[in-house]
Amino acid sequence: MAKDYNAKDIRVLEGLDAVRLRPGMYIGTTGVKGLHHILWEIVDNSMDEVANGYGNQITVTLHTDGSASVEDDGRGIPVDIHPTLGVSGVEVVFTQLHAGGKFDNENYSHSGGLHGVGASVTNALSEWLTVEVYKNGTTYRMEFESKEIDGKVKGGVPKYHLFDTGVKTDKRGSYIRFLPDKRIFETVTLSTEVIARRLKELAFLNKGVRIILIDERVPMGNAVLKREYCYEGGLIDFVKYLNETKNAAHPEPLYLFGDKDGIGMEIAYQYTDAYTENIFSYVNNIPTTEGGTHETGFKTSLTKVMNDYARKTGMLKDKDANLLGDDFREGLTCVLSVQMQNVQFEGQTKTKLGNPEAKDAIYSIFTTKLTEFFDKPENRPMLDIMLKKAQVAAKVREAARKEKEITRAKNSIENFNLVGKLSSCTGKKPEKNELFIVEGDSAGGTAKQARNRSFQAILPLRGKPLNAEKKRIDQVLANEEIRTIISALGSGIGEDFNVDNLNYHKVVILSDADQDGAHIRAILLTFFFRYMKDLITEGHVYIGLPPLYKISKKDIDEYVYDDVALEEAKQRAGRGAVIQRYKGLGEMSAEQLWTTTMDPDKRTLVQVTIEDAAEAEKLVSTLMGDAIDLRKAYIIENANFNREDNFKVANK
Repeated sequence: MAKDYNAKDIRVLEGLDAVRLRPGMYIGTTGVKGLHHILWEIVDNSMDEVANGYGNQITVTLHTDGSASVEDDGRGIPVDIHPTLGVSGVEVVFTQLHAGGKFDNENYSHSGGLHGVGASVTNALSEWLTVEVYKNGTTYRMEFESKEIDGKVKGGVPKYHLFDTGVKTDKRGSYIRFLPDKRIFETVTLSTEVIARRLKELAFLNKGVRIILIDERVPMGNAVLKREYCYEGGLIDFVKYLNETKNAAHPEPLYLFGDKDGIGMEIAYQYTDAYTENIFSYVNNIPTTEGGTHETGFKTSLTKVMNDYARKTGMLKDKDANLLGDDFREGLTCVLSVQMQNVQFEGQTKTKLGNPEAKDAIYSIFTTKLTEFFDKPENRPMLDIMLKKAQVAAKVREAARKEKEITRAKNSIENFNLVGKLSSCTGKKPEKNELFIVEGDSAGGTAKQARNRSFQAILPLRGKPLNAEKKRIDQVLANEEIRTIISALGSGIGEDFNVDNLNYHKVVILSDADQDGAHIRAILLTFFFRYMKDLITEGHVYIGLPPLYKISKKDIDEYVYDDVALEEAKQRAGRGAVIQRYKGLGEMSAEQLWTTTMDPDKRTLVQVTIEDAAEAEKLVSTLMGDAIDLRKAYIIENANFNREDNFKVANK
């Protein structure tokens, strides 16, 4: 019998209850990314203050008790009484959803925090939160806590109203300290490196702003870890940092700025001898990793202006067709920062700009400023370098097209002969299918026997794929192993990549647990990052974790995945245990490989994610490029490649 559905069944969530009931709606996930999101909400509020000229320093501190604090020298959160709610501005900001000073344009000319949920969501998902405001020569204070009321835990409950402590101060600004609630998050350990990367990025985007990171959890002699970021060159310094591992085609990045119709633009870019483009865009300091209308405006303008100059200089004749945008962006490293009001991000995660007016404004600003720049005689040498580089790229592209080696000549890839290479699965639903890219024929044969053929396909690699970081696309596509992978996935590459055509929604790299296996993983990840980035960003790439050891005693077998776990397992097993060290996947039986590495109910997969696109670009070019000294320095400093802030581990 159907249950009656009446008005009394409709549940009304008051205050911040909705946030604790459905935190994913507000922060995306309750995992590591969501944990850091509640810190970013507070940091973004402070950045809005300094970015609008009301301060110049932010200090983020990670405390030994697991809490985090953010202090700025801005104007301070309003402490006066709200005219309709009857409580202080501080209490409104931290207890009311969709409350803030950023919905009109009177207090902030631009802002990253636009939804008015940031501070209140952080409060709702914390065990406790403390606010101090330094204003009017005195210190105001208020505390919030999560507590059980009527049998239900409520978050962000005021312990008392805001009050003047009477402590006099010359400081101004706000100080917020909070402890993430372990009842909400899968982990409450904030990552030093994740936070450092974001703060460094913010310092690049806001030249002259000093951002300090203090981690009291990390002792450094008689002190604690402290890092300061301040870049007087702003975006120019950012581009130089990104290109540190590459050979620049011209000494200094080109820097342009301007505004139109309330939209401001800053851009810096520099060409290198790389074969791929790297554009990193931001709107009001928020990274737009999926691009958007501002990127479209820039790309369209760059193509038009450069083609116009190609004709003015005689590089292109009347009979010649225009060069493509890809030709003008090969080897480009670009940082685009836009400031605007009434931002329309696609989704609360703020990864793609949707404002149509941004496209027209950026197109107009960039066209005007770039034309003014290249009209100056002293800048003609840089123009010549850029035009010649595009001309070479176009010739290579055209030659590759004629040879049917480039991705747009799809028949040469999509119809590539997979007979004898791919052992496909019988399942017809890509969202349930898995492709294991396996190192070597021997391991591939074992994997074919071990798999569940209804949803698991096996693609053995018979040789080492090409390092895509050092080769042009036509050279990459000439590599048989790369062509086999492209054909098996069915989604195309580069500009033609379409995740909707993906044949397998889980792509698992399965290689030996040795140096060669690690190198193969790095090569494949570099290829995916350069030519199928959406494959990673949309969560389709995984690394399989085969065991290193098997410990046997009587009728008990235990599989161990690292040396630390081995010692613990040996103690549990006691005397008489037999230890087997697996040198490669090929040494395992089909049953063992299924049990340890391929069975969805027992295996552990490492999901490859990109938390910071700019840092990921720098890491790939460092490890896989030609800068030997920088690569050596990185390896020495970062010997542990299984760090949680680089990978997300999931049983899937």
